[in-house]
Amino acid sequence: MSITDPKELEGMRAAGVIVRKMIEAMKQAVRPGVTTAELDEVGAEVMRQHGAKSAPQMVYQFPGTNCISLNDEAVHGIPGERVVQDGDLVKLDVTIEKDGFMADAAVTVAVGEVPEASRRLIECAERAFEKAMLVARAGFRASEIGRVVEREVRRNGFSVIRDLGGHGIGRTIHEEPRIPNYADPGANAILTEGLVITVEPIIAAGSGRAFLAKDGWTVRTADGRPSAHYEHTLVITKGEPILLTAA
Repeated sequence: MSITDPKELEGMRAAGVIVRKMIEAMKQAVRPGVTTAELDEVGAEVMRQHGAKSAPQMVYQFPGTNCISLNDEAVHGIPGERVVQDGDLVKLDVTIEKDGFMADAAVTVAVGEVPEASRRLIECAERAFEKAMLVARAGFRASEIGRVVEREVRRNGFSVIRDLGGHGIGRTIHEEPRIPNYADPGANAILTEGLVITVEPIIAAGSGRAFLAKDGWTVRTADGRPSAHYEHTLVITKGEPILLTAA
């Protein structure tokens, strides 16, 4: 969506605050021995307290409140009885609807002692996002975000998962434009002031190739290597973007 009214910005900010509170609560609950279903319920309780709804459930009938993915699961992992273990990378991906507005964010949490390469992977996803903020501004093309993200990821020896990326958001989860994580010449939409998008580096330690698992939802790396995901919903301006889902 493109924000044209202060009330729309207010609604998007309110949705973003709820997303942030859900992610923070779930991060605090991540520990060895917890199940992904229990983590999902932590987020769901915060969501209900704020009168919000799960956007993936509303739009796609997703079988969970939040997407929770472990290790080689890049995105859209279904919460269940899987137990989190020391050394895991847990991706918490939250999208909610509140009063007709939707916001989306994700973070990757390292559980206990993880390999140095895994920590670098998480840091790289976050750093790629930060670099992308320099071109997530009015007048730039969507592909330029992808160019910056992939350059940072490749510079650190990792790969972007090209099948996955950011998108417009606001009244529903996935709106135009598409925001790739590589310099896709087809993503030539020009970012305009007031446009609401997600920027979300989704990267892997291996080749970056991925496939859809048998459950019909979870996207996993083809080589079984770990992945990391970092995302915020933001509003494009002429200068620094407004991060709706950040503190």
